[in-house]
Amino acid sequence: MHSIRSKLAGALLVASASVALMASAQTRAPSDLRVCADPYDLPFSNNQEEGFENKIAHLVARDLNATVINYWWPSRRGVLRNSILGGFCDVMIQAPVGLDPVATTKPYYRSTYYFVYRADRGLAVRSLDDTVLKRLKIGVNIIGYDYTNTPPAHALGARGIVGLVGFGNFLNPDPKADHPEDIVHAVARDSIDVAVMWGPLAGYWVKRESVPLTMVALPDTDAVSGMRFAFDMAMAVRHRDKALKATLDSVIDRRHGEITEILRQYNVPMLETHP
Repeated sequence: MHSIRSKLAGALLVASASVALMASAQTRAPSDLRVCADPYDLPFSNNQEEGFENKIAHLVARDLNATVINYWWPSRRGVLRNSILGGFCDVMIQAPVGLDPVATTKPYYRSTYYFVYRADRGLAVRSLDDTVLKRLKIGVNIIGYDYTNTPPAHALGARGIVGLVGFGNFLNPDPKADHPEDIVHAVARDSIDVAVMWGPLAGYWVKRESVPLTMVALPDTDAVSGMRFAFDMAMAVRHRDKALKATLDSVIDRRHGEITEILRQYNVPMLETHP
């Protein structure tokens, strides 16, 4: 009887150790951080790893003692299906909080849309209700993250301003067909009078123009169209990857100051994030 009890106790000890090892394996940091990234989309990312998403990915990986493995797929129609939801990569470095197909972490920055125009044009556009907009040539990024018109395009249309100049070709499968900086170049060259564009894109390219450009923030929301302009941005994982989401949340807490500094280096205009 003593021998049977000893064997049973030994078996239970081995089983307990195995469970503990399995739990440890499930919770420890990953050895690879498989990141979904666009190969031609500065200031966000590119295949030379020059974007702020690339820099943040490597910061996260260092914190986790992991290695970044990039999966390159352009921000075109079907990007979620062909990247994170397809299992080709595990983490999007930025996505708007609440994006339904994925689970988002706590936010690490917030930004909004901006008017951009030449400082020497004598313009003082401060609101979408400014009547001068009806007499100006306005550039917008027609297609947004979810492949619908961007919030400013909707808001301008709600005011009867429909003669907009569209930039961006997110439906073209060739990632080199689109040049994110074109809309800012058009303002600098006087091809258009005003651009209305997402803050991180505006801040990065405005800083690189040879002529001074003015940036004016749009409000958080628009009463006329009901559109939101300001968004909290977070990292994203698949809904089932709860442990990875919790891990990324902890990294954002630990490294928030360093993440913010990376964003500042790219001239990303930031608002206070919502809790």
